[in-house]
Amino acid sequence: METKQQPTPERASEIKEGFFLRRPIFSTVISLIITLVGAIAISVLPIEQYPNLTPPQVEVSATYTGASAEVIAETVASLLESQINGVDNMIYMSSVSAGTGSMSLTVSFDVGTDPDQATIDVNNRVQLALAQLPQEVQRMGVSVLKKSSSMLQIVFLTSPDQRYNTIYLSNYALLNIVDELKRLPGVGDAKNFAAQDYSMRVWLKPDRMSQLRITTDDIATALRDQNAQFAAGRMGAEPMSPGVGVTWQITTQGRLATPEQFGEVILRTEADGSILRLKDVASIELGAQSYDFVGKYNGMEAVPIGIYLSPGANALATAELVKAKMAELSRQFPVGVAYTIPYDTTTFVKISIEEVVKTLFEAIVLVFLVVYLFLQNWRATLIPCLAVPVSIVGTFAGMYALGFSINTLTMFGLVLAIGIVVDDAIVVLENVERHISDGLPPRKATAKAMQEVTGPVIAIVLVLCAVFIPVAFTGGMAGRMYQQFAITIAVSVVISGTVALTFTPALCALLLKPGHGAPNAFFRKFNEWFERLTGNYVSIVKMLLRRSLLALVLFVLVIVGIGGVFERVPGGLVPDEDQGYLIALMTMPDGAAISRTSVVADRLNKEIMANPLVADVMSFSGMDAVSNAAKTNVATFFFTLKPWDERKAAGDSSFDLARKLYGMGFGLAQGSFLAFNPPPISGMSNTGGFEMWLQDRNGKGSVELENVARKLMAEANKRPELQGVSTSFTVNAPQLFVELDREKARTLGVNVSDVFSTMQATFGSTYINDFNLYGRTFRVYTQSERDYRARPEDLAEVYVRNNSGNMVPLTALLNVKPTAGPQTVERFNNFQAAKFMGNPATGYSSGQAMTAMEEVAKDVLPEGYTIAWSGSSYQEKLVSSGGYLVFVLALVMVFLILAAQYESWSLPLTVLTAVPFGVLGAITAIWLRGISNDVYFQVALVTLIGLSAKNAILIVEFAVEQYRNEGKDIIHAAEEAARLRFRPIIMTSLAFILGCVPLAVSTGAGAASRHAIGTSVIGGMLVATLVAPLFIPFFFRWIMGASERLMGKKKKEEKEEKD
Repeated sequence: METKQQPTPERASEIKEGFFLRRPIFSTVISLIITLVGAIAISVLPIEQYPNLTPPQVEVSATYTGASAEVIAETVASLLESQINGVDNMIYMSSVSAGTGSMSLTVSFDVGTDPDQATIDVNNRVQLALAQLPQEVQRMGVSVLKKSSSMLQIVFLTSPDQRYNTIYLSNYALLNIVDELKRLPGVGDAKNFAAQDYSMRVWLKPDRMSQLRITTDDIATALRDQNAQFAAGRMGAEPMSPGVGVTWQITTQGRLATPEQFGEVILRTEADGSILRLKDVASIELGAQSYDFVGKYNGMEAVPIGIYLSPGANALATAELVKAKMAELSRQFPVGVAYTIPYDTTTFVKISIEEVVKTLFEAIVLVFLVVYLFLQNWRATLIPCLAVPVSIVGTFAGMYALGFSINTLTMFGLVLAIGIVVDDAIVVLENVERHISDGLPPRKATAKAMQEVTGPVIAIVLVLCAVFIPVAFTGGMAGRMYQQFAITIAVSVVISGTVALTFTPALCALLLKPGHGAPNAFFRKFNEWFERLTGNYVSIVKMLLRRSLLALVLFVLVIVGIGGVFERVPGGLVPDEDQGYLIALMTMPDGAAISRTSVVADRLNKEIMANPLVADVMSFSGMDAVSNAAKTNVATFFFTLKPWDERKAAGDSSFDLARKLYGMGFGLAQGSFLAFNPPPISGMSNTGGFEMWLQDRNGKGSVELENVARKLMAEANKRPELQGVSTSFTVNAPQLFVELDREKARTLGVNVSDVFSTMQATFGSTYINDFNLYGRTFRVYTQSERDYRARPEDLAEVYVRNNSGNMVPLTALLNVKPTAGPQTVERFNNFQAAKFMGNPATGYSSGQAMTAMEEVAKDVLPEGYTIAWSGSSYQEKLVSSGGYLVFVLALVMVFLILAAQYESWSLPLTVLTAVPFGVLGAITAIWLRGISNDVYFQVALVTLIGLSAKNAILIVEFAVEQYRNEGKDIIHAAEEAARLRFRPIIMTSLAFILGCVPLAVSTGAGAASRHAIGTSVIGGMLVATLVAPLFIPFFFRWIMGASERLMGKKKKEEKEEKD
């Protein structure tokens, strides 16, 4: 061992003190300002689970009352799609046309597109198509609205004593609640799912109408004539004769308001002077616009109101505003009306963010314990304890300036940043301690240490920024995720570097004292063990320096190992989380009435409520949450589960419950029942798992599409990677095909249009005009009473008038045949399509499931049929293709920054040889733990580039110093650098690893995401810390030697040329 050289007073006096060392108060003030601004930023930053990652969507809605799904798809959806297709920044569009007469077209745009501009662009295209749409659709109007895809809460309005029915509750919500909620800041939309708006229902009696020779057109004409608003003018308005000094506004009853007034509408006056009124051929009541929905909350009839978050709003703050507003409004509720908010996605957000904050504090404590273990001096430990919070708290100010929020990604960035920012303080502190132990007084030791480590600290800051900042410029959803994470770390690193060069030296000079006294027994044992460890480490370094072939073979094995393990690790987007609730879909046989569906839903409600893990059960009969369509044979369920701390036993997770509920479907006598986890990123898809479309590109029709879809589904469910693959597309809904004998109609003097308008007004419902009630405008509809439209035989009761004024029965003109067809028709990117959903089987990732589906489709699909991905599956495809580009970009930036700093093309290569070790550790760790190669892993890889390079920089900087300035030969310089820097490398890396342990072992809400990132960085840093430093001296010697030989050869050639 070399003897320590004691510095003489003359040499000590030559050491120049830096500005911040001479001005300790100045440097302290800088840190206090950083901390203060950061603390203020914490209080105003929005809190959410994820930043705004979902693609903006615009929804186009139209209504064609009485039309079949296929008619709406052909006459409305396809026309609108053709015009909208190719609108700026569109990624895909899908439409669903339902047999209930509704059409919904959703256009999705690139992440980052301005949703308001997208709405304007789509609306402009819709206006071009309006003239081609059926007249009835134009009358009902086509709406184009910005769609809020992220549902925040569901408010349920109930009548616990059953005093009020759902029509009353729905309209009470419409008049007194929904508009109030829509006005709250942060609320993008408030939607009454029941949609039972008041409507004046004119229930026709076809038998009375035929007896009295009245047609549906007669009734529609009378209503339009007598229920209209008139502007009757003014008396005495200018210009006027002199002397008239008063003006009178003429008013009259225009629109009717009550069922009694509608009953008095005159249809005809008879020759004897008697009057035929509407009430003689119909019963009139104030009913609902739609009866195709039944909402239940824990078995009780209820009206659900969905609250959607506007893009960029603070989820937690908005949820609190909704709760406060509902509490305020409830004070005005009539007796017998109550509300509850059982479904609240912010519960998961709040708890998962709290868990990450808890992890943050655990990480800080563990980091300080590591520092104390190595420094063995509370004064020295206090320095990083003061420096680290400045960097962490100051980062919040940077987040606020950049428009970021407190979310899962930025908080993960901060947890990793703790281990990174403590390094800067340790690098300075360890070097100061070394000089004090060499005999320099603390102030001079600090000055000398700063001369040595200012370069490495700046290099580390630049390298880490070079790794993280370019990542922020990648596009799409993945780019957004990388950006939040990477920029947060980059800001903390810049602040940390600033603190290390200003505040830390001032603290070192102030707090550190020469001589610590003898360490206690524990520290003596630890020091002896660490000395032996260092000796063993240096021995291995020496061996590898002298056995180049062995070192190269081992390095090649590392590279091969990375490739081998990467192939075994499945891909994914983000981990599925137990979010505290589940979504389920019950599908009855096609054509099942809403009443029949509701009965089965009630039975399932009771069974599910009996499960001890379930807190609340909500069912929506008549709504298909997967396709966003109204279907009378489908019920959607939402189950909220007991809190996470009450579900800690094995088999209590939402994933386990979903599997149990899936089994309930086999117990249904009719229909099916599927339970899903919600999507990991709210608003990205309607359910967890994957979302795929089977497109019919040759227009072969619904029946052939269903045959292909069934075959694809059957083959997919045979694959071990897939579970619960299903499609909502069927063509078995019972239908009546009505064939009109046009020749006979012409012979009998009946107009074809009269036949179909009569059928629509009788069996569908015809929108006539409007009436006013409670200061709002509602609609008037005509339709047959229920007993006249229950069976196909009821056609015999309906008559139409011919040109001679005689009544002709419809059965004389029509031939009716029972057939089957689709209840809904879905289209994707301008082609009719069948939507598929499914989940990866236990032990498989979403990436593996998607690959399996693609393989099955390739084997099964005939020509003219293709598949396409949407929702989170579409984004996952983009992410998997762009992840490696980010990694390569980070490597290139590190190389260029180091080349610029060292003025060398060879030295950066030495630093980058540490990176493969970190990658091998990370990929092996997630493979062993069964975690996917997802966005979190890719973020961890980018982090590991910076951290692996940081360790290498510490060795290379000192090796260059020893070689160039101290005059040692290259092998001894490499050995000495490895020996001197082993302790700070182990200390900083161990601090980082222990700081991440709480992430890797956490439980509760959001644990899967924490496991993904924690496991990756711990595995990577363990190998990068324990193995990479053994190889870096070898590569330093090898690359430097090769570089010098090359440079020497060039100089020799240049000299020969001159000679």
